[in-house]
Amino acid sequence: MPLIGYARVSTGEQTLDPQRMELRAVGCAIIHEEHASGADRTRPALARLLATIRPGETLVVVRLDRLARSLSHLLQVIETLEARGAHFRSLGDPIDTTTAQGKFSLQVMGAVAELERALIRERTKAGLRAARAQGRVGGNPALKAGDREAIRKLRLARDETYFQKLEATADTWLPLVRRHRPEMAWDDLTRLLGTRTGQPWTVERLKRAARRYVRDGLLPATVLDRAPRRTADDRLLAIIAGMRHADPDLTLAGIAKRLEDMRERTPRGSSKWYPSSVRSLLLRAERLGLITA
Repeated sequence: MPLIGYARVSTGEQTLDPQRMELRAVGCAIIHEEHASGADRTRPALARLLATIRPGETLVVVRLDRLARSLSHLLQVIETLEARGAHFRSLGDPIDTTTAQGKFSLQVMGAVAELERALIRERTKAGLRAARAQGRVGGNPALKAGDREAIRKLRLARDETYFQKLEATADTWLPLVRRHRPEMAWDDLTRLLGTRTGQPWTVERLKRAARRYVRDGLLPATVLDRAPRRTADDRLLAIIAGMRHADPDLTLAGIAKRLEDMRERTPRGSSKWYPSSVRSLLLRAERLGLITA
């Protein structure tokens, strides 16, 4: 199993040599190196690594803090690796996603992260209730005075809150964007996502989420490219292929029901879908290579 190393030091630190030695000792022939703060998620070397790592390869770090400073960022990176069919291993921690014990440790970390977020929300709500009971009015004096540093911190906090919300739903929308963009148009992908999750999505909301992940190197920039022009049949083939990839166990009748929910018309213009119509389109999609085993 090919091992890909990642070594990082902050800009004020001296050398990457100790990390190089440990990574090479376990068999990392390729090592991506970076001089950047761990709190900075926009790291070019890490972004390139995540965009180019191949199925079956394993990202290896000496310690978890070399990869991420926050648990949310660590879990997001590992999710990106899993979506690409790759694995993760930390030499100094009990995390190795190729083993059952390592996966269990990761699940525990995820549960802890969710608990921490819930506790923070409850403490914030309790603080606001106490302040109101004492007659205190909320507001940041520095923000009211137009302090630039306070405004910058507020923007960073809002951005982090938005990213955490995206993380909570990433398992529903991220695989579809990664698989179908830019081949599928945004409006078709949004409707496909809505029928799959039962949750309301808009094109702009989905685009914004994708742009945020592209910015952090968690999605390739190509997902934002313009979709190619397609005929009505091409669109139907792409949508049906997307449904089959997203849920291989979905029946023909189930696909027909989702197409009706999306208000897609059959090739003959009817609003009523039958399993036989779905079957013929699935066969065409298979012949064109849109569906693979």
